Amino acid sequence: MSLLIPDTGLLFWMALVFIIVLAILWKWGFPVIVKMVNDRKAYIDDSLQKAHEANEKLANIRIESESMLQEAREKQAQILKEAADTRDAIVLKAQDKAKDEGTRLISEAKAEIDSEKQNAIREIRAQVAELSVQIAEKILRKKLDSDEKQMDMIDRLLDEVSVDDNK
Repeated sequence: MSLLIPDTGLLFWMALVFIIVLAILWKWGFPVIVKMVNDRKAYIDDSLQKAHEANEKLANIRIESESMLQEAREKQAQILKEAADTRDAIVLKAQDKAKDEGTRLISEAKAEIDSEKQNAIREIRAQVAELSVQIAEKILRKKLDSDEKQMDMIDRLLDEVSVDDNK
């Protein structure tokens, strides 16, 4: 017997054991492995689809919030214009009356305009705060599944709020 060439009997038994092990793996091993790989692929595909849907929803929420903010700004401008028109009408009436009466009406008009302005600003801020809470709630439900993502979202929102306050 040579070191490089094995015996025929040894080759026979090695081939027989190899065929048996291959048959066992073919019957029970490979299907389990293929099923696990397919399940993992399905899970990854599903996760990617959910992430894509979440990104689309986030984009829609941002668009809606921007349109709501624009609408609130337009309402604020309209209220301020109406308040200015009211002030002008009061000032014109005051000029027709006596000097003392005119002075009293102007001060009342200014106080009324300031209070209407403050009320309008309070209403707009309340609406913006409510919308922000609703948007944040939707975003948090969909996107924040880890502490790192939560901290990133909080930092980004604080930056946006500080930028909006500076304007």
